Amino acid sequence: MEISAVIPTWTPTATADTTNLVDGSHHTIQGGVGTQMNILREVYLGGQAGASSPTFMVLGRTSTVGATLTALRLAPTHPSSVLIANPPVSYAAATTDPQRSATLGMLLNLSFNAFGGIVRRYMGPNETVASLGNTASLGELSLNAFTGGTPGLLGSNLVIEVF
Repeated sequence: MEISAVIPTWTPTATADTTNLVDGSHHTIQGGVGTQMNILREVYLGGQAGASSPTFMVLGRTSTVGATLTALRLAPTHPSSVLIANPPVSYAAATTDPQRSATLGMLLNLSFNAFGGIVRRYMGPNETVASLGNTASLGELSLNAFTGGTPGLLGSNLVIEVF
């Protein structure tokens, strides 16, 4: 089953590895159960900033996973699909905030100018970015800003295939 996780508008905060991500400054997907495989199929970022904003976005794994998550909406991409009983959780706020891993942390560099710029990264058949389970360090994929630049307002969409 393929699901879409959307955050229509948010502002990332430039954050170093192994530092708590600030609520509302990241888009993170955590597995629904300990054996769930989630394969990232597409990442989309649409810039909404009102002025030039070099935004150094990275997609990576977290060494500290979020806990007590404030879940965002998920939707199956196919109209005849029914969301599974324990889907992944899309979130941007938690009581325990996630931290990007220093060793497994950067899987994709998605830097762009958030002043109207876009990034669309589609994973081809031989490109696999995946998470497994719902614990550190393989159970989450997090989209957030790395240090530097001047992160700007953007919207994001992650498309995940769930196994």
